[in-house]
Amino acid sequence: MATLDQCRAALDRLAQNLSSADGNVRSAAALDRSLSCRITDLDVTFVGRLADGTIQNVTSIPGPPPRKAEIRLSMAGDDLVALVDGQLNFAMAWGSGRVKLEAGLRDLLRLRTLL
Repeated sequence: MATLDQCRAALDRLAQNLSSADGNVRSAAALDRSLSCRITDLDVTFVGRLADGTIQNVTSIPGPPPRKAEIRLSMAGDDLVALVDGQLNFAMAWGSGRVKLEAGLRDLLRLRTLL
């Protein structure tokens, strides 16, 4: 089971990857939306903001998020680490229910480039 520190490090790597992306990926990451990532096995939620092509102001809170973010992810810590490391395919994980993604239709269409 991934630790809280490993999950935070994975989110930091994801933020770095987004900030150095170009083309369609950079355009998709240019949304300005609230973001939450619930780590189910650790009972913690990371909240932050997707803005200017990166993930900003990330903090962790125990339990579920206090407010409904515009983009919501939910998964086990090991799956987060595997996704960021490229060892888990997002589409397959989402299709099997290992990863849950909720967002508005327009955001989902833009985010598909990232995922």
